[in-house]
Amino acid sequence: MVAKFVKAFGIKGELVAEPMTDDLSRLGRLKRAFVGQKESAVQETSVSLVHREPRGVRLKLAGVDDRTAAERMVGAFLFVNEADAVHPPKGRYFIHDVVGLQVIDQQRGSIGTVTEVLKLPAHHVYVINTGTRDVMIPAVEEFVKEIDVKTGTMHVRLIEGMLEENAD
Repeated sequence: MVAKFVKAFGIKGELVAEPMTDDLSRLGRLKRAFVGQKESAVQETSVSLVHREPRGVRLKLAGVDDRTAAERMVGAFLFVNEADAVHPPKGRYFIHDVVGLQVIDQQRGSIGTVTEVLKLPAHHVYVINTGTRDVMIPAVEEFVKEIDVKTGTMHVRLIEGMLEENAD
């Protein structure tokens, strides 16, 4: 998964996509890609235009020829063939690899599942659903001790107060 379509652009079927990759240049090299709501149900397409925009990347896909067709694509994802995929350096992970991980605290055991990764100016923040509410954990070594995509787990060491609800 390299991008998510967030809105239609103009009347000729172009789409604005939010990149899910740090390497935007790889989007510019795309000629073939896959589009769908999830990886198991995609359609292959060709990419004829890639243009960087201030708030994303503008793309033109084969068969998406007007605004109505583009609007139907909003919310879908852009995937690449495994052969074209890049692999992150050791200790770094793709967002789609982190979402869904079971979060295990060293003292409390299982505390929930990663549901979202927020990209903030200082660092990313993992949003963990505990079953009753969402908790945010900064994606820094002080708290995140190990991520194991193969076992589907994230091991953390939380400090006192991180899981408690705020008293209003």
